Amino acid sequence: MAYKIDKDKCIGCGACAAECPVEAISSDSDGKYEIDPEKCIECGACAGTCPVEAPAQE
Repeated sequence: MAYKIDKDKCIGCGACAAECPVEAISSDSDGKYEIDPEKCIECGACAGTCPVEAPAQE
């Protein structure tokens, strides 16, 4: 199962991107973050570090 960031929950803090070991997370034009499913290794590091629980498995 791939991870996806709920943009309604995302506060744009970047904690998920900083924790991602494969640099699969980047900010979009709105300052929110998104996960590249091609790069994501589904390790869950992003979900474990997000203060608002925006990343979750689909």
